Amino acid sequence: MKIHTTLTVAVLGALVAGATHAGVSAEEAKKLGTTLTAVGAEKAGSGAIPDYTGGLTGAQAGYKAGSGLRPDPFVNEKPLYSVDAASMAKYAANLTEGTKALMKKYPSYRIDVYKSHRTAAFPKFVTDNTAACAVSAKTSAGGRSMEGCHAGFPFPIPKNGFEAMWNHLVRFNGVAYEVKYRNLSVDAAGRPALSTEGSILQEYPYWDESKANSDVYYKQRISYTGPARRAGEGMLIIDPLDYTDKGRRAWLYLPGQRRVKVAPDLAHDTPNPGTSGATTFDDTFVFNGSMERYDFKLVGKKEMLVPYNAYKMAYHSTQADLLKPNHLNPDLVRWEMHRVWVVEASLRDGKRHVYSKRTFYLDEDSWVAVASDEYDARGQLYRAGFAYIAPSYEVPAPFADLNGNYDLIAGSYSLTGYSAENGGVRYLKPQSEREWSPDVLAGAGVR
Repeated sequence: MKIHTTLTVAVLGALVAGATHAGVSAEEAKKLGTTLTAVGAEKAGSGAIPDYTGGLTGAQAGYKAGSGLRPDPFVNEKPLYSVDAASMAKYAANLTEGTKALMKKYPSYRIDVYKSHRTAAFPKFVTDNTAACAVSAKTSAGGRSMEGCHAGFPFPIPKNGFEAMWNHLVRFNGVAYEVKYRNLSVDAAGRPALSTEGSILQEYPYWDESKANSDVYYKQRISYTGPARRAGEGMLIIDPLDYTDKGRRAWLYLPGQRRVKVAPDLAHDTPNPGTSGATTFDDTFVFNGSMERYDFKLVGKKEMLVPYNAYKMAYHSTQADLLKPNHLNPDLVRWEMHRVWVVEASLRDGKRHVYSKRTFYLDEDSWVAVASDEYDARGQLYRAGFAYIAPSYEVPAPFADLNGNYDLIAGSYSLTGYSAENGGVRYLKPQSEREWSPDVLAGAGVR
C-alpha cells in the first residue's frame, strides 16, 4: 500500500481525535497556488496522474446554455485496461476494500479504467477566499463545528480528519441548483424498483459571496412525486456550521395528516426512506451531517482507482441500461487513477451507529468523498459507497451528487440522485428565505 508522506511529524501530532486547530501559518499558506493548487491538492502529477493545469472550465462542445444535461468531453476515449476478480491482486493497493469485495462477490463485476483527467475547477472567488480561510478557519467542539471562513474551503492544508471532512461537507457544487431525480434500488434477486422520485432544491448559503457570512452551510428541500404512495410528501433539511448551537433542523410534510412536523431523527443511522431504507441518512453524498458520533483520523494520501468524470453514467444513460443484477453496468461507469485523502472514522465511546468504523476517500482536487467502506459492529465490511463526479464545467463546479451504495451482506444496491432521464442538474439563483420556511412544504405538497 502506497501512502504518500504528505503528513509531517508535526501534522501527525495533530491527529489526536477531536483536536481543535485554528488555521495554518501564513508561511505554510504560501504553498497554495505554488506547489499546491489553490484548494490544497498537489500540483505535480505522479505516474498515471497528470499535473494539475486548472481543470475543465467553460462550456464543452455540444452543451446548450441552461441545459441540465452535459455532453461528455471524453466520449471518444476507450478504457486503458479493466480490473476484475482475476486481475485485482495486481491493483490491490489502488482499490478500496469495497471495490475488492464486489469483485470477489460478483464474477461479472469489473471496473474500466480510463486516462486520468484532473477536471475539478472553481470560480475565482472560491480560490481567492480559500487562501484567506487557510489562516483564519478553525474548528470547535472537538472538531465538530467550524468558523472563521466563508465562501472558501476552510482547511486546504488539513491537519486532522475533522478538518478534511469539513472540506467535504462544504464542498463546492455551486450555490444553488435543482434536480428532478430518481432514487433506485436493485434487490438481491436483481429486480430494480423506484424508491422515490421528485424535485430537489439544494443551496449552499456558505458559498453565497453576496453575503458577508452565513451560519448555515447547506439547505435541501424535496417535493416527492413518486412512487404513488409518497406523492405529495415533502422534506426540508438545514445544516449549520455550529452543531453545538442548533444542530440539524428537519421537517416533514405528510399529505395524509395535512401538517408539517419537526423530524429530528432525519440524521445519522436512521434508515433513509428515500432509498427504501437501504442506506442511512448520513450515507447520502457518501457522508453528510454532524460528525458527533465518530472520531476522524487523517491517515494520509493514496493513489486510488475511483469513479471519475462519469458523464456517460450521469447524463447519457438510461435506467434500463444502467441497473443490472448485483451491480451497475460496468460499461457505463468510468474509473480513473486519482490521489485521495484517506480518513478513518471510529465510533466514539458511548455513541451508537450501525457502522462501527468507516473509511472515506476524499478526492484531493475537489474535496468530494468519492468512495467509502462501512463496517458493522462485528468489524465485517457491510456496505461500500461511491460518488460519481461529473463536473459542471460551465459553472465551474465538480458536481458529485449522484451516489451509489452496495450492501455486501444483503446483496442489494441503491443509486441516489439519478437524473439522466429527468433533465439533469440545473443551476438557479438562491431562493428567498421565505422559500426555506417549513410552511412552504405544505403548499408544495398539496395534491
